[in-house]
Amino acid sequence: MVKILFIGDIVGKIGRETLAHFLPILKREHDFDLIIANGENTTHGRGLTKKHYEELVNLGIDVITLGNHFDDRPELKYYITEVHNLVRPLNLIENYPGEGSVVVTTKKGDKVRVTNVLGQAFMKEIITSPYANLKMLNADTEKMIHIVDYHAEATAEKMTIGWEFDGAVSAVLGTHTHVQTRDARILPKGTAYISDVGMTGAYNGIIGADRERVIERTWFDKQVPFTYEYKDKEAQFSAVILEINKHTFKTEKITPLYYLWRRDE
Repeated sequence: MVKILFIGDIVGKIGRETLAHFLPILKREHDFDLIIANGENTTHGRGLTKKHYEELVNLGIDVITLGNHFDDRPELKYYITEVHNLVRPLNLIENYPGEGSVVVTTKKGDKVRVTNVLGQAFMKEIITSPYANLKMLNADTEKMIHIVDYHAEATAEKMTIGWEFDGAVSAVLGTHTHVQTRDARILPKGTAYISDVGMTGAYNGIIGADRERVIERTWFDKQVPFTYEYKDKEAQFSAVILEINKHTFKTEKITPLYYLWRRDE
């Protein structure tokens, strides 16, 4: 059995501090073979600098996936080619550096493919078909444990990918909306699915951002910028644990994690 921890979108400084608090505890409780995290909001809520990439790796993250904020820190396009565990969206139209799917080897020698895909519905990015890209990737690559981070807005769109690729990949894990859903399950052919893993960041904000700014932007002034460096005493940690059969590549168990932490304790 291969045990994988997948951590939901890490948002800003609070998200990084929350990760640093919970990850050592979880590593003591579980013998993880691989730890994956969505890091596209790690730097002040938008993008991922090399400094914060290194911080996540030093905390024990083996693979980092991205999303629609992949290019919000221009330095990423230069250092992404220097590393082999940072996954930008697979289905970009532009010829962006890096890879949308990587293969890593666990400490026990098992190969795992990790893929990052952007959804289409209600998203601003101009992309190629996520469905077609995943189909071509599966057709052209070796069969192995395959984790798909489906970074998308619409739950129904995520479900179409989950059901269509049931049995073809080991897991379809939704990210982007920052709210953990209660639909974690194993689909009939062995693919783990959840519409959104959730967020690691400020508990009392709105999807990790300063709630007053979000309210003002939503109802009064569309030009007000989001502020992700929200100073919150409470934080949340969201993730799922996958237990995958190393011979069939099917997932046998998915366990959602959702923890709260009062940061001044």
